[in-house]
Amino acid sequence: MSASRLSCLLLTACVTLLSACGGEAVKPTPPTPAVVTPIKPVRPVVVGIALGGGAAKGFAHIGVIKMLEANGIKPDVVAGTSAGSVVGALYASGMDVFQMQEKAVALDESSIRDVRLFSGGLVQGRALQDYVNAQVDNRPLQKMKKPFIAVATRLEDGERTLFNKGDTGQAVRASSSVPGVFEPVVIGKYHYVDGGVVSPVPVDAARQLGADFVIAVDISTKASGVAPGGLLGTVNQSIAIMGQRAGQQELARADVVIRPKVNDFGAADFSRRSAALLEGEKAALAVMPQIKAKLEQLRHERAAAAAAAAKPKAPPCVEPSRMARLMGRGEPCPPGSAAP
Repeated sequence: MSASRLSCLLLTACVTLLSACGGEAVKPTPPTPAVVTPIKPVRPVVVGIALGGGAAKGFAHIGVIKMLEANGIKPDVVAGTSAGSVVGALYASGMDVFQMQEKAVALDESSIRDVRLFSGGLVQGRALQDYVNAQVDNRPLQKMKKPFIAVATRLEDGERTLFNKGDTGQAVRASSSVPGVFEPVVIGKYHYVDGGVVSPVPVDAARQLGADFVIAVDISTKASGVAPGGLLGTVNQSIAIMGQRAGQQELARADVVIRPKVNDFGAADFSRRSAALLEGEKAALAVMPQIKAKLEQLRHERAAAAAAAAKPKAPPCVEPSRMARLMGRGEPCPPGSAAP
């Protein structure tokens, strides 16, 4: 037998023995299908609006909302303090901005002011409560068309209180009860006064309603070196000064702050309601590019995150068999690869 013939026989025998020792047939590794992750819809950005206190300056809130909606931005959730709770309740009930504007112009101040002589000349607030309930068709807070919170201060311990259930008019009355001007509102076993004492612009309340993006409207009185005129003006500025530090910290948590130029408007001056409304419009328009840019950036980030989550995952790596490795077939899995 020739040497070449003998070599071929020995090689064949070795391969046969190796196959037997391996105990496995050499089979091609089947391709693993890609793992497809279902695409989830991008959750829309929840826009919240936080309407601050400021007595008669609150008409500016209507102008702000009017310009937001005119530019395609419709707040999904609403939080209000004091005057902001009055406008917020009407807006959350489903009233459109043009109806709100008409009611603002037609509002008779005496219809919401009920002075009670036996309480030392303080405003009782029942007239305001009845007015608000009439405007929202006696709809309770939990049945508003937009989620809504009215912020008040619990007099017994100074705790911030968020009203989101029950009598809408009563919650607004509590939120608007300026100490020294209005009687405290009794609800249950507690007394409540103006929410501006603890939360002048309720940014955090809007977040608690689920807002991803909060537009804050600040109409609070800023100390200008001149003593305000009248009792309401004095009390209003005193509340603003007391809540200034806490208010600034809360405002910093808003995405955008709108500040209508109403600082020189009297807290009890209902005669300038049209001018206040106009200042609200102007202030909103001034920051509209900023609002749109920030909203677009947030929506883009959400879409990018959703696309990354939906990207097909790499198929799991299957280690080649022992025989496949001996035969030089198949590559070992790289470190850190997913197991099947």
